[in-house]
Amino acid sequence: MEYYHSGYDRGRTKKKSKFSKFILFFLLILIIAAVIIAYQLYKVILKPNTWVKNEQSTSIFIPTGSSIEDVKTCLYEKGIVINRISFEWLAKKKNLKNNIHPGRYLITNGMSNDELINLLRAGEQIPIKLIFNNIRTKESLAQKIAMQIESDSTEIIKLLRDSAYISIFGFDQETILIMFLPNTYEVYWNITPKDLMDRMYIEYNKFWNADRRHKAEEIGLDPEEVSVLASIVEKETAKNDEKAKIAGVYMNRMKYGWRLQADPTIIYAWGDFGIRRVLNIHKQVDSPYNTYIYFGLPPGPICIPSIASINAVLNREDHNYMFFCAKDDFSGYHVFATTHAQHNINAIRYRRALDARNIKK
Repeated sequence: MEYYHSGYDRGRTKKKSKFSKFILFFLLILIIAAVIIAYQLYKVILKPNTWVKNEQSTSIFIPTGSSIEDVKTCLYEKGIVINRISFEWLAKKKNLKNNIHPGRYLITNGMSNDELINLLRAGEQIPIKLIFNNIRTKESLAQKIAMQIESDSTEIIKLLRDSAYISIFGFDQETILIMFLPNTYEVYWNITPKDLMDRMYIEYNKFWNADRRHKAEEIGLDPEEVSVLASIVEKETAKNDEKAKIAGVYMNRMKYGWRLQADPTIIYAWGDFGIRRVLNIHKQVDSPYNTYIYFGLPPGPICIPSIASINAVLNREDHNYMFFCAKDDFSGYHVFATTHAQHNINAIRYRRALDARNIKK
């Protein structure tokens, strides 16, 4: 038996064919649209969007209390963000404006918007290396630290001058600098002055361990007295290999009840750190730091002593020298003497060398 398709059946087949083509075309459009959207999202979220000139990384500093506009300024002023529109769109989507954390952030070349925003949102800052050395006064310490962290020097010096506050750490106005050991410390850029003081106190106690405290006790000094004497040694010589010998001279003078007669204490008492030649008129200044007038150690350090100077005092040389004088060759080293007569000969040579160089004061 033969069957014939009616016109109705043929029409239905054509309609199905057209509908299938339409579906396929529609799906193709959706796929293309999805690909385009995915690519656009890739560009916005995952495509590298940071550029660092001539470097692989750079730092930005976001101050405390910054707004989203401040953050954008930090990034844009250094030309870090390539496509700002995409960055700002994603930053808005990820609510960066309500998740801003102050600090120092390391931005690497080729970071995506997502990586950059997540870094800032999480507050994943990197520490700075805080360094201070060759410090004579609280003011210079505050200035040196303020150059490296967010807080300004007025905030730091205010704490250093607060007698009630520094007494918490066991120090006073004359001795507070002893707590600051010159070294390299990793701290966050936005560390507060009080948190910094706490950190320095922790480092101080770590340094003054049982071994060092025992050594101090053996030579009849406490840690503060060691640091005060070390500050004098620090300013007497820059040569680490003779610091223990100079420390031995001062220990001998204290042992026999002599005045220390240390020129660096005179310079400190005058407050004129440019003095190169201590004269008799300088020695007349009435100050507890004048060791030509007053016996024993001064009431506080005349600088922040280096760890090398502190260790030199703790390990001072045991000898019979009572005097020392700078060498006349200006090498930075000293000549030592057991008698005043020999010391006078050495001193005359040095004064003549000063005169020859026309160093009058």
